[in-house]
Amino acid sequence: MLHSFWVDHSLNILDQCGPEGRTALNFIRAHRVNISFHEQPTAARWTLDGHIQLHPRYADGDPGAAYPLSLIVHEVRHLQQGFFTALSVNGELDAWQLQFSFLKNLTGKYHDDPRHDFIIHELISLPLSMDRNVLLKSRQLMQDYAGRKYRIDLLPLFPLMREFLFYLGGHSQN
Repeated sequence: MLHSFWVDHSLNILDQCGPEGRTALNFIRAHRVNISFHEQPTAARWTLDGHIQLHPRYADGDPGAAYPLSLIVHEVRHLQQGFFTALSVNGELDAWQLQFSFLKNLTGKYHDDPRHDFIIHELISLPLSMDRNVLLKSRQLMQDYAGRKYRIDLLPLFPLMREFLFYLGGHSQN
């Protein structure tokens, strides 16, 4: 019951958090995305059945806190991207950039810790492109931020079909 209150309250606040918040909320409502809490090694994740799971530590906190709201925006972006893009470094870069732009708009900063703020600023400044060097750099920055347990290194740089074509074509694409 308390989790339901937390989610409902968060969604009401999300509606007041600018265009990114409203876009996320509209997607959640239109696609009947369920938001729940589940023990996991990451702060949040999307599921194959189109839902979002947050780490249980957020259920004990303020439902209007900026960071959990940014996680919801991030995971909604993955659901919008679709399976193959969401499971790529390109998809992660897109979601991270949206999440931290949302946070900066909400709070005036990317992160409370200046060391992380520098990493996120660098990540935000990367162009969202299909350039392998940009995606390799973003992968490194994400692991610098989240640590080695964040297994971005296991994801292909591009959505899987494009990655397959890249290798099939003898590495001639960017």
